[in-house]
Amino acid sequence: MTGRLIIVVVVAVVIDVFALIDLRYVDRARIRAFSKPVWALIIVLVPVVGALLWFLLGRGRPIRPAPTPVAPDDDPAFLERLREESAQDERIRRLEQELADLDDEQPDR
Repeated sequence: MTGRLIIVVVVAVVIDVFALIDLRYVDRARIRAFSKPVWALIIVLVPVVGALLWFLLGRGRPIRPAPTPVAPDDDPAFLERLREESAQDERIRRLEQELADLDDEQPDR
């Protein structure tokens, strides 16, 4: 019984320490609801539950910078689409030429 209790206490301490370290290094813009000191108090005063609250409610999503506009000639997807359209136009031109050649070979009735 004492062995299980020691394991539970160690796991609780590890979770709390991990939450405090995460709180220390998270960007302030990502913190929701309270400030860093208040979250630290919650984590310390309410073990495990405070850490779970931090991970579930306190951390916001990572802030992704707005994508910078890319000039069309620098955009790989745009350039690939142009190549595909060009290749497709070339295939259509060859097929039209083959059809025109077949029409010229057929005798008039």
